[in-house]
Amino acid sequence: MSGLGDDMKIAVIGAGAWGTALAVSIGRSSLVSLYGANAELVGSINQHKENQRYLPGVSLSERVQVTDALELALDGASGIVVAVPTKGLRQSVMRCRSICGDTIPYLITCKGFEVETGLLPFQVVEDVAPSARYAILSGPSFARDVGEQKSTVVSLASADLSTSDIFSEVLLLGGIRTYFNYDVIGVSVGGAVKNVIAIAAGMGDALEIGASALAGLVTRGLSEACRLGTALGAKPETFMGLSGMGDLALTCFSDLSRNRRLGYALGLGKSLRDAEGALGQVAEGVHAANEVMLLARRLKVEMPITVAVTRVLSGEISPRDAAKELFSRAPKSEV
Repeated sequence: MSGLGDDMKIAVIGAGAWGTALAVSIGRSSLVSLYGANAELVGSINQHKENQRYLPGVSLSERVQVTDALELALDGASGIVVAVPTKGLRQSVMRCRSICGDTIPYLITCKGFEVETGLLPFQVVEDVAPSARYAILSGPSFARDVGEQKSTVVSLASADLSTSDIFSEVLLLGGIRTYFNYDVIGVSVGGAVKNVIAIAAGMGDALEIGASALAGLVTRGLSEACRLGTALGAKPETFMGLSGMGDLALTCFSDLSRNRRLGYALGLGKSLRDAEGALGQVAEGVHAANEVMLLARRLKVEMPITVAVTRVLSGEISPRDAAKELFSRAPKSEV
């Protein structure tokens, strides 16, 4: 442990549900500056001392200061938690870097692939700020659980143990137990692919395929993530851990999962537009599905569930027909 605590300030970038939950959690032991780009949202949070739009019912302590001025949020910070969707990661890191250079380490919390480039979050950081220190937070964790101080266990991945240590202590003091992992690729791939599989799980549940078939679907989804990850250089055992099996199970089987809820709506016959509109928040699996499929094709990795989800999202096939195709595939070796 580094002995950090009350005199440490952490900047949290992104005032959505996850950013707010992490600010609340870290704010139990350290000063926090929560940055939101939406001045109206920031004003509402400051007025009510809670994020009524994204995390209602969870109060912010006096340790958490909320601002729409990025310079103010970063001033005096010892660490930067970037809690924005994957599509906003590049711009967020670029803006932070323009203010404070590469002197402050980042904790990256988004899960997915950047659209068009196909880069994982850590690769986006390396592309924008090659000299920056960073760690990746992933694993079974919902914003509401973290905000309500319910025990949470996650993976903290980094090539540098000292960088992880900067964040692990403040996370633990806020109720988030971390396990260190050097396998940045595996942790990142597990967090990205599970969102795609969760959409499939939601569709399957809406179609009433049954608990047995759903368990099989999720298990084969884990195999897909593992195959893709190992093709990229990840360790297979990472996918048996928190950022693999743990996160996949939570996202596929809990109604708090945005990706599962979106898949469920699609399975009921709603359009993607209507399903996203009803959700009101970003479901990372929608953006990740096509990027995962393209990467799998390039690496010659078989990922039939991912392909099926991508076809449903594009309107090429219905959820019911996709399920029929998946469950009527020719028998093959399991491993």
